[in-house]
Amino acid sequence: MICPENIVIESLWAIILFAYIIFLIYLTKKLFKYMMKLNMKTNVAIYYNRKIIHILAGGLVAFLVPYIFTSPLIPTIFALVLAVILYIPHRKKNLLNWFQVSDNSYEVNFAISWGLSLLFVWLITGEPYYAIVPPLFISLGDAVTGVIRNGLYGRRNKSWYGNIGMLAVTVPLGFYYAKLPGLIAAIASSVVEHFEIPPFLDDNILIGLTSSLILIVSATMRLF
Repeated sequence: MICPENIVIESLWAIILFAYIIFLIYLTKKLFKYMMKLNMKTNVAIYYNRKIIHILAGGLVAFLVPYIFTSPLIPTIFALVLAVILYIPHRKKNLLNWFQVSDNSYEVNFAISWGLSLLFVWLITGEPYYAIVPPLFISLGDAVTGVIRNGLYGRRNKSWYGNIGMLAVTVPLGFYYAKLPGLIAAIASSVVEHFEIPPFLDDNILIGLTSSLILIVSATMRLF
């Protein structure tokens, strides 16, 4: 079902969650200043902030989606609106420099992948709890990889240590919400996160695409 059962109430909830995300983004600006006072490297502080936003914005909202929304339409629209808002500073070359960087706009990809994976999995499978699995992998699984790599190397890079950490997070999430298909999606997503093809095909896109395809195929073909 594409049309929400109560568009007014669900829109109000979406506005509240959207306002929370904007508030969180600007709250991390204060955290960035605090990390700078601790003489943390700028790029390290920026990537910690990105992962905090992943967890507390993308992750928290994904958990709430099945309890608040009766359709993926509204959360997807708001996710895409957020993607546009995050892209504008890149376009104008006036970055929100406490969590954005000039060499990539992957936080934009994050919002797009979050919204579209939710939309397609929900519409095709009809299962809202299946549908939140890819956004949770993008939000929480990818965040763990970043925190581990940031702590170990002090820069954004790819390391299998991060992927092992992601696996520890995504496997229980995937199995809890989608049983065996979720487990398989977790393993596959934790592997593909290691790879990216800049500038557009990053880990956010690969995680969302891989996990969504596995869940959709398994549901529509009744493989498991």
